[in-house]
Amino acid sequence: MADVEEPVETPEETFEEAPAEEVEEEEEDFVAAGGATEIKLFGKWSFDDIEIRDISLEDYIACKGDHAVYLPHTAGRYQQKRFRKASCPIVERLVCCLMKKGRNNGKKLMACRIVQHTLEIIHLLTDQNPIQVVVDAIINSGPREDSTRVGGAGVVRRQAVDMSPFRRVNYALYLLATGAREASFRNLKTMAECLAEELINAARGSSNSYAIKKKDEIERVSKSNR
Repeated sequence: MADVEEPVETPEETFEEAPAEEVEEEEEDFVAAGGATEIKLFGKWSFDDIEIRDISLEDYIACKGDHAVYLPHTAGRYQQKRFRKASCPIVERLVCCLMKKGRNNGKKLMACRIVQHTLEIIHLLTDQNPIQVVVDAIINSGPREDSTRVGGAGVVRRQAVDMSPFRRVNYALYLLATGAREASFRNLKTMAECLAEELINAARGSSNSYAIKKKDEIERVSKSNR
């Protein structure tokens, strides 16, 4: 007969429960660590202290709360519906404006890199949060008045009209991007350097900025057509 091994009884393992106080402390630490994550553009520039000094443009310059992003590349469908692009982060709208003139169409990563370098240059030159400089440049560059063609049947005259806040933001972005592009064309300066210079001048309201010059010209023409 083969010996049959009898099962050895092992004492039941006793698990010590951690005190409730320690569990609560761990949860608190976790919450504190989770809440400390602040969204910064390119991991460097904070959106928290951005101030929009023109109350009429607050709804159309998206740079706070849900519109704070790590990268200006959200792949959102902002052209599907009218006014939806107002919720597109303002730095991403600047990036999209740089993808102009056929050879640059669709090169969004290149445009993101240019804007990243631009923000670094702005910070070095002004020692400010570069996102604030971009916001100030957009506020200063948007014309407040424009002139439109009124009449028909050969009798056409120009009539001054107020410009909506949304169009002011759109036009400001167009002028800033166009000024930077023309400055860097056939020039040793890089696109990032020209864009940084344009944004800084526009934020200061300097007439060295292409956007400020165009804005003043548009407002002067519309004033004469009132």
